[in-house]
Amino acid sequence: MLGIGLVNMLVALDQTTVSTALPSIVATLNGFGYYTWIASAYLLAQVIAVPIFGRLGDYYGRKPFVLAAIATFTIASALCAAAPTMGALIAARALQGIGAGMMTGTAFASIPDLFPDPKARTRWQVVLAAAYGIGTSAGPSLGGFLTDHSGWRSTFLINLPVGLVAAWCVRRYLPRFVPAARGAVRIDYLGALLLSLSLACLLLAFGEVQSAAFLPPRAIVIACLPVLLGLFYACEKRAIAPIVPLGLLHNRQMIMLLCLSLLTGAIMFSLIFYVPLLLQAGFNLSATDAGKLATPLAGSVAVGSLLNTRVVTRLRRPATVLLIGFSLLVLACAGVSGVTAGSGHVLLEMSLLCGGMGLGLILNNLNIFAQETAGQRQVGIATSLIQSARMIGGLLGVSTIGAWVSWRYSTRVGGVLDALSGRTASRPWAALFDDPQVLVDPHKQSMVLHRLANAPFSGDQAVESLRQMFVAVLHSGFYLTAGLGALGLAIALTVLDIEFTKDTPAARDETRGVGTSEIA
Repeated sequence: MLGIGLVNMLVALDQTTVSTALPSIVATLNGFGYYTWIASAYLLAQVIAVPIFGRLGDYYGRKPFVLAAIATFTIASALCAAAPTMGALIAARALQGIGAGMMTGTAFASIPDLFPDPKARTRWQVVLAAAYGIGTSAGPSLGGFLTDHSGWRSTFLINLPVGLVAAWCVRRYLPRFVPAARGAVRIDYLGALLLSLSLACLLLAFGEVQSAAFLPPRAIVIACLPVLLGLFYACEKRAIAPIVPLGLLHNRQMIMLLCLSLLTGAIMFSLIFYVPLLLQAGFNLSATDAGKLATPLAGSVAVGSLLNTRVVTRLRRPATVLLIGFSLLVLACAGVSGVTAGSGHVLLEMSLLCGGMGLGLILNNLNIFAQETAGQRQVGIATSLIQSARMIGGLLGVSTIGAWVSWRYSTRVGGVLDALSGRTASRPWAALFDDPQVLVDPHKQSMVLHRLANAPFSGDQAVESLRQMFVAVLHSGFYLTAGLGALGLAIALTVLDIEFTKDTPAARDETRGVGTSEIA
């Protein structure tokens, strides 16, 4: 459990340190237009890898894949640190996402192997909660400090020592549970390919629009999406060992849990990636200060998880905790939407505390409830589906809000400059501010201010006005996430009848591999 906890810390540390460093990364590599791709490439690769390696873990045991995942993740982290261009960084982040997907699909599915009793499993979640709490609490402040003092590349290098310790613990102590009777292994390669293409189309369909020239290809991508989804459904229906077992999706509770995981991912990753941008681009804070202010979101996830382990096993209807979690997420998103430069930090900190507490009450429970709903024979793929749904939600949430923010910003720049000059601003002045990178890159900002020496308005005043407009645009994005939280609250009402089952010797045998060949 210590090794699995360190794997959890590795993923959490990477997410939070990189999110704080993102504004500096795009400023250094001159790629604000690809801000969301740093997150989206990671999430896309992760969501593709999760079900594939979750299924392979069911066949061969999970330990070899956990070790391979740690190796892939740490090597990719070193490549991210050495990336010379934005394209190289995005490619390295995709490789890192594959490693994270392998971890998610195998490491977390190892816990039911160790603890078949769901109540014991819930109590042992405290190890994961503590590891995740350390990673997420330290991540924002550590990421900001390293970015300001050692450069953004150092935020990737801290994954290396954690990865080495995690690999040693897993290699030395994690047992290998191998299926006792295994038939011929059949991997659904065609299903994996169609799933990858479908998710890539989703990313392109909801991603940012860089220019009007991209609109016709986007229309083609949107038209291809239902075709790919139909082919994927037909493929999985005929496959002997489908990458996504459709029979599991006939369960109403499982569908609702997947929807909740999708919404949770959209809200969580939107907060993780756009709160630092709000603080740095909107309020002109340094990466260190932004990291410190974002820490409550990460740290309170662990607090919520710790409280959850004490409460959920004592409730007659354990799924009631989900109602509390989504209520807190709605409050968090609505609160962040009201934060301004003059409102102080109290509202922001309270909102982030609510968000972290809500996530702590939701994340682990969705895994456990899905495992209980699916049954012991499908615990691996059920865990993978829940994790995949969360990544897809994060992918869609980050891409959609990124597209919304970019579109709203670009359409309002001219109006802001018109108001400052008292007349219609010429296109050359507005073109200088088309890229929001000017709000986070001091060097580019000084160049723009120099070129505005003869403008009919003050350059400093223009930057400040655009910051206020950018804050309003981000606020509208957080309103969208608050709506997603309210939708999750409504869906959570439909799964209140989920209960924990008692551990039995048969269940314990099944978890350790007896009868696992039936999965194929």
